[in-house]
Amino acid sequence: MSIDDGHRTSATTVRRLVVLSLPAVVIGVVSALVLFVVEELAAILQSALWEGLPNVAGFDADSAWWIFTVLTLTGLAVGLAIWLLPGHGGRDSALTELIAPPLPLSALPSLALVTVLALAGGVSLGPESPIIAINTGILVAVFARFWPGVSVQLIVLITAAATIGALFGTPVAAALVFTGVVGTMAAGQALWDKLFLPLLAAGAGAVTMSLLTQPSFAVPMPSYDSIAAIDLLSATVIAVFAALLGIGAAAVFPLVHRTFRLLRHPVLYVTVGGMVLGVLGIIGGPITLFKGLEQTATLVIDRDEYDSGQLVVIVAVKIVALLVAASAGFRGGRIFPAVFIGTAIGVLANALVPGIPIVVAIAGGVLGMVLAISRDGWIALFIAVAVTGSVTVLAVLCIAILPAWLLVSRAPEMLVHAPVERTVGHRPSGRSSGDAHHSAR
Repeated sequence: MSIDDGHRTSATTVRRLVVLSLPAVVIGVVSALVLFVVEELAAILQSALWEGLPNVAGFDADSAWWIFTVLTLTGLAVGLAIWLLPGHGGRDSALTELIAPPLPLSALPSLALVTVLALAGGVSLGPESPIIAINTGILVAVFARFWPGVSVQLIVLITAAATIGALFGTPVAAALVFTGVVGTMAAGQALWDKLFLPLLAAGAGAVTMSLLTQPSFAVPMPSYDSIAAIDLLSATVIAVFAALLGIGAAAVFPLVHRTFRLLRHPVLYVTVGGMVLGVLGIIGGPITLFKGLEQTATLVIDRDEYDSGQLVVIVAVKIVALLVAASAGFRGGRIFPAVFIGTAIGVLANALVPGIPIVVAIAGGVLGMVLAISRDGWIALFIAVAVTGSVTVLAVLCIAILPAWLLVSRAPEMLVHAPVERTVGHRPSGRSSGDAHHSAR
């Protein structure tokens, strides 16, 4: 290519990026607004279920019978929605990557409903997967109507980046995640050019979300300003241990998914899933319920109130709860619960060996667990630093991630690849529901 050709190509790329900048900002703002609305609706329902109703009726919201009742009824409500509503609650989260092809608009209301129900009802899943699916479905449809020249692939990429930026309150998370994604696209184009629009959308999403609320993963912890040589070993051992637990969960995930599907009907297997989550909630206590963000902060702040035996129970219960929630047909992501599990592992390590700085212990636990669940080193590093609020610990994590990644890279993903068999009332379809479409009979 001549110099003139290079200049013309560069100028064309710049013009294209400028033209698409405004749509990218709009995508960022819309993605954050949708996230905010869904989370606010879930928060209102959660408050009614776990505070308002118990206060009015005069009973303890943390009582065993109420935890079991709410989670069982949540499973029943989600199962009915998947069975009866148009779109059937979107795709089965167990079969779906974080970034997936867009759903039709008809599937989005039921997906939003089952997401709100799960978040409010105490199910151990996060909002990331369904929110990305909802935003992608809306924005692909809007652009197809008003700006058909923009490719669907680009809209999906920008929307996912915007949603991740809004979820984590910073575009840095999206930039790290999408460095690997865009690296396989548009050969010959500079990496910055590929990242520009997703980063712009992520920035708009993060700013919008910050204006509406204050999303933060940071948990109050003692400062960590200097690295000791032993911290490298401590973080590595904890990260490897957490990664092994995550790998074990991923290995049995397809089996758990198949076991629930033996019940054949979504009302049955999701309701039973809710019942199992209710029993787990009784065993682990309220700290093991919900997506885990607020519970992560509570666990760290109140860590002196838990002995090592209680912490082992919390870790075990939350891992099983994540497996059950993700396998039984509930819609949601796995990163938020993984952060809680990793934090609990770090708190446990600090309880067993108090000499390990709590920042190092939690960072190592989060790194290993998120790495095993998400299979993304960038996002694991980012979240581990974000939770601890320590930039200093990043250098330690860059060492600790090597053996953990060597284990994870050879292990199964926490994803079900096998097709779902025909079930009562359903027929397989990859367009709008991973559980399969309802078929009236």
